[in-house]
Amino acid sequence: MKFHLQPRSIAFRLIVAVLAIELLSAVFVVVLSFGYERHIHFRVFDVMLRGRADSILGAVQDAEDPGDNLMLDQADLHIPPDDIYAVYDASGHVLGRSPSWQGAGPGAPTHPMGDYAQLDANGHHYRVLRIEGSRTVDPGEHGGKLRQVTILYGSPTGRVWHAIRGAVEFYAAGSLFLLLVTGPLIAWLLHRGLLPLRQLAALASQVSVDAWQFSPPVSARTTPELAPLTHALESVLERLERSFLQQRAFVSDAAHELKTAVAVVKSSLQLLNMKPRSEQEYKAGLERCLADSHRLEALVADMLALARAESSAPLRGSQPSADLTGCIQQTVAQLETFAALRNVRVRMSTTNPDRASTKGTGFSPYIDPAAAAGASAPEGLFSEISVPLAPEDCTLLLSNLLLNAIQHSPSASTVEIDLTIDSDQGARTAVLAIQDHGEGIPGEALPHVFDRFYRGDPSRTRNTGGTGLGLAIAKAIAQKAAGSINLTSQPDPAEPNQGTTVIVRLPIASSLNPEN
Repeated sequence: MKFHLQPRSIAFRLIVAVLAIELLSAVFVVVLSFGYERHIHFRVFDVMLRGRADSILGAVQDAEDPGDNLMLDQADLHIPPDDIYAVYDASGHVLGRSPSWQGAGPGAPTHPMGDYAQLDANGHHYRVLRIEGSRTVDPGEHGGKLRQVTILYGSPTGRVWHAIRGAVEFYAAGSLFLLLVTGPLIAWLLHRGLLPLRQLAALASQVSVDAWQFSPPVSARTTPELAPLTHALESVLERLERSFLQQRAFVSDAAHELKTAVAVVKSSLQLLNMKPRSEQEYKAGLERCLADSHRLEALVADMLALARAESSAPLRGSQPSADLTGCIQQTVAQLETFAALRNVRVRMSTTNPDRASTKGTGFSPYIDPAAAAGASAPEGLFSEISVPLAPEDCTLLLSNLLLNAIQHSPSASTVEIDLTIDSDQGARTAVLAIQDHGEGIPGEALPHVFDRFYRGDPSRTRNTGGTGLGLAIAKAIAQKAAGSINLTSQPDPAEPNQGTTVIVRLPIASSLNPEN
């Protein structure tokens, strides 16, 4: 049989914990008070026993007989009726005893404790003191004769234990009263102290996809224990709101783009169906529909690529890796025909910390239709730079950036690719810069270039076939690898064709192995 414990609130557990601590403290106080009261009361009791025993010793006198014996004068003794005593001389003869004494001699008491012993008599428990004393007989004759006596004096301990119990009961009653008073008080204080937490929870529960307003109470911000939770909630809700708004904008923009593309295809088909057409007209119309379908297919493919890149968390631990150098060479080889059609050359250079820079030292490979696709890496180029990306993601990142640079480069210009290694406090980062010499990007458009479906010049859509998702996909892929991507452009009418530079920083997943 399994028992399932009901979950308890934090307040309930704190109250139980505090009350348990108080209860243990009360038990400790009671035990401590018992030891203290017992010590004090028996110390006073022993002082009383010794004083009364000394008074018995003072009543031992000379018997004034020929044998110079001793006697106990009981006439002036004022002994409580419950006390017992007995006086013995050196030979063990009884000089006097109380009427209730039942001992047989000086060794009669049991349980000896030094000068004290325990004795059960007359239905009571006695604490008995044994003292040795001496008396002088005939002091006028040669200084007198010294006689030794033994005195046993006992008193019942019932009254002492009664006083001890009374004191302990007082401490116990006080502790119980304190426990009963502080229990409700602690519950009330905890309930009041957790009020900011309940207010924070109530406000957080009102947040929804349609209402993101979250204003935590001042008490939650100023409470040291709740301030981190408050800041965390604000940060999480801010990121969630931004993510929801981005997703909503993405869906809206995607629907608009798809609707436009489908409408174009539909209008082309409707135009063909309006009246009988010749074979050449049908062929031209179908070619337009096919071209529009290709653009629609490219749009859907980019949307899927962006969704896949954004849905993946940054990679950690066991993760795929790609050779950045190999991906660059592969991407350049794939786009060499497109670059040749636009009469744009691609030049690649590296800055290897273990070698001299290849830029400006005779290494200037130009990618043109005559270039071999599988050419080996030039001397000085990194043989392998492993970055935490899947090979297909790495290729997609580079192809989007390089394709964008070639599209916006004027004829007979050069797109420059520069790869360097940045070492900062032992961590190595691959820095890839792609620069074109096109018209550049206006300053007001720079903050939006990584937005989805954003086009600085809407007329480029048909001319270049772009969907407005290339840079957004590149940014998502770079962030997935815990890297970054930045774009700089400063169009200057006085100095045209300054172009745009995209800088991608990716952490190196393995050690750098420069080619020897």
